[in-house]
Amino acid sequence: MIRSPLLPRATRFAAALMVPLLSAASDSPPPQAAPRPSTADILKSAPADAWATIAADDLLLIDMADGRRVTIWLASGYAPVHVANIRTIARSSWWRDSWIYRVQDNYVTQWGDPTEKRAPPPGINTAPPAEYDWPAAKSGVTRNPFPDAYARQTGFSDDGWPIAGDGKRQWLPHCYGAVGVSRNLAPDTGTGTDLYTVIGHAPRHLDRNIALVGRVIDGMAALSALPRGTGGGLGLYEDAKLYVPIAQVRLASDLAVAEQPRWEHLKPRTPSFAAYRDSRANRQPPFFTVPARAADLCNIPVPVRRVGS
Repeated sequence: MIRSPLLPRATRFAAALMVPLLSAASDSPPPQAAPRPSTADILKSAPADAWATIAADDLLLIDMADGRRVTIWLASGYAPVHVANIRTIARSSWWRDSWIYRVQDNYVTQWGDPTEKRAPPPGINTAPPAEYDWPAAKSGVTRNPFPDAYARQTGFSDDGWPIAGDGKRQWLPHCYGAVGVSRNLAPDTGTGTDLYTVIGHAPRHLDRNIALVGRVIDGMAALSALPRGTGGGLGLYEDAKLYVPIAQVRLASDLAVAEQPRWEHLKPRTPSFAAYRDSRANRQPPFFTVPARAADLCNIPVPVRRVGS
């Protein structure tokens, strides 16, 4: 019988030492990937030049009778005729002593004239065009890489708005906080005297059917945390005593410069926005253990911030 040659003593000793070392190595936990920065950290560290100022003429201020304020960023570049009407209506004081008269759960809050009998203020276009969509732009939109159920293409415009499209047309989506113009049956397009905001799950089936004119960027609770109406299956307040009074509506540009609120939005064409978009799709531990690796258009609201006092 042939025997294997014996290892030299020194070699046998070294081999014996390797056994516990290998065992210890196999028990070590795998190296952990460095944690990604949180959404809050990304926005906090975004440089000053990653932010753009929102024009004071595009800030609509709704002061409620109870002292609360709602700030709406007007989408003047996408519904210019309707927004021009809204500016005229605000400057005419037509909304003073108007009301919130509809709050439909998981849908919209609406305000204006519940009687539909008041004449519109002079100087407005009483038959605006259907500013629901427009020809697709070949540039100026930062692509959103995640799929969308209602649009073949989505992204974010250079001036800070979510954009949906099909390659031929583009439109603003009905995301949470979006502000639209109430209208009757087509061909009516609404004048802007009665407005609504989305307070529930994004009703994207409304896209391209109503003119969207802005987005609530502050004070949303004054519109979303109200008692729900029951009238007509549409959330109308059946008792006029439930109407929520509006004291006044003004444009920030009509205030004294020292009183004008200043707001900025994060520019979509920046590394900070790309990191923010990724953070919305890939929520991090310790709370999130399974990242979605996706986010629909309405789940990536363009960040805004108030600056100054």
